[in-house]
Amino acid sequence: MRILVTGAAGFLGSHLCDRLVALGHSVVGMDNLITGHARNIAHLTAHPAVTWIEHDVSRYITVDGPLDGVLHFASPASPVDYLKFPIQTLKVGSLGTHNALGLAKAKGARFFLASTSEVYGDPQEHPQNEAYWGHVNPIGPRGVYDEAKRFAEALTMAYHRSHGLDTRIARIFNTYGPRMRPQDGRVVSNFIVQALRGEPLTIYGDGLQTRSFCYVDDLVQGIVLAFERAGPDPVNLGNPGEFTVRELADIVVRLTGTRSPIVFRPLPVDDPKQRRPDITRAKQVLGWEPAVKLEDGLRRTIEHFREIAV
Repeated sequence: MRILVTGAAGFLGSHLCDRLVALGHSVVGMDNLITGHARNIAHLTAHPAVTWIEHDVSRYITVDGPLDGVLHFASPASPVDYLKFPIQTLKVGSLGTHNALGLAKAKGARFFLASTSEVYGDPQEHPQNEAYWGHVNPIGPRGVYDEAKRFAEALTMAYHRSHGLDTRIARIFNTYGPRMRPQDGRVVSNFIVQALRGEPLTIYGDGLQTRSFCYVDDLVQGIVLAFERAGPDPVNLGNPGEFTVRELADIVVRLTGTRSPIVFRPLPVDDPKQRRPDITRAKQVLGWEPAVKLEDGLRRTIEHFREIAV
């Protein structure tokens, strides 16, 4: 297949490109490098199966030749990024999704939307399954990301219903692994970088809020299976193992051997108290569930950050 990946130079997008090339597909990678980085796909740029296009998908998209799939991963995805680029985040979720869907329709390609667990907001149901409509503050600072993705889901379903477009929607929960940016503001990278630098590990709130962490290799496998097998209804992709933020900090301290203390700061506005995916649908429809244990994935991620000498 010949597949366009938007956001190809990002953390998830670059790993997805690796997997698609390994499966024998041709990949057109597109990114405007606002939060992605060319080094993430530098090893692929000379590959004969890979074409690179630097472009902002919020503007009209054109790709020469046929396409079998459009996988839309373009978007700032960490709090640091979408709070720094709020309007760009809303534009890529709305205009960017519209442009990517239009391209898929024009090419007769299957469309895949990388959505997020953030569509559930600060959930009042736990764990979260795909039937839950969410609890989102549309005018809060996090709303620029939450609502961009919720709109992207609505637009994707509208194209499916109105145009018969073959579509997929995956709601991705907290993912970690190599190629995370050291300063991207996500809790795993924050803790690892702070620990390796001997700085205090910063916990926002009391640390009792929970998250579910999925290693990137597991997540990418779920994405590929969802692209191949899922229907138009959303499917959760994440690791149902649930840990408090304090537990995560303690594990990072132990694995890095740091003597860094743990300090506490006020909780950001609208920060979710609980986040855990119900992956029943992914198990039934995709035959997928994550396999990498948190400590094993953290060891690989810590080694990556050691190698880049944060």
